[in-house]
Amino acid sequence: MAVVSSPKLQARRERSRPVQERATAKRSRRRTEQLVVNAILLVITLVFLVPLAWLLLASVNGTADLRVRMPDPVTFDNFHRVLNSDITYRPILNGLILCGGATALCVVCAVLAAYPLSRYESRYKRPFLLTILFTTGLPITAVMVPVYAMYVQVNLIDTMYGTILFLGSSALPFAIWLTKNFMDGVPLVLEEAAWTDGASSLQTLRRVVLPLMWPGLTVVTIFTFLSMWGNFFVPFFLLLSPDQLPASVSILNFFSSRGTVDYGQLAAFSLLYSAPVVVLYAVMSKVLGGSSALGGALKG
Repeated sequence: MAVVSSPKLQARRERSRPVQERATAKRSRRRTEQLVVNAILLVITLVFLVPLAWLLLASVNGTADLRVRMPDPVTFDNFHRVLNSDITYRPILNGLILCGGATALCVVCAVLAAYPLSRYESRYKRPFLLTILFTTGLPITAVMVPVYAMYVQVNLIDTMYGTILFLGSSALPFAIWLTKNFMDGVPLVLEEAAWTDGASSLQTLRRVVLPLMWPGLTVVTIFTFLSMWGNFFVPFFLLLSPDQLPASVSILNFFSSRGTVDYGQLAAFSLLYSAPVVVLYAVMSKVLGGSSALGGALKG
């Protein structure tokens, strides 16, 4: 027995066809967009992985060059040749002293400067923050000549503490900006409760605010250390004695005056040079954790 569709049912089916076609076209367009995005991400990943692969393979390659290829022969002589006091140990120690001291100085000053900017209102607050933001974009090359002349006059040239002072001060504007933003996330009501119990502003900062923003301070510390660890220009200008040069400057020893480069030793030194940064990130991530204690502080 044949079933005859009513005119209303046929009209409804006719109207549903364009909707289904649009849904199918939309799914197809989304699939195409996803494939394009995945392809772009794959290209970006390869851009970062290829240099890293060259670094790992060339460090154990006895005949390393600029090509990414399997080691032939496989050897650890590149590491044996760079693992000595003059090439690796002393430059890395100098770099740790410079960057560690400058990072500690910068983070302490950033916390002390960001606290009043975060907690107190002033008519000069916004101009001051805009000035800080402007100084973060100031190129270091624009101030090196006057800084060098000033350091010569005050006898700070070729001194570790003078270089630490300049490295810390040059990284301070961005550290203040970051620290202030993290400090804004700590509720003021917690400080008011501490003030009610008789705590001073410094005690509140040390016992209430800082414990709640450790993850933020971790970010500021790692970012500041990274920006200094790879700094070549400042130590190259302010330090004259070869015994005081950090690893970021002593890497020039692998480039001879005739243009020849020992790529195997350069790759081995680069891996050793990257080790302190990886260790710092792993240790601070493990000790301080990746989550804030703010949620527990606000319970109840």
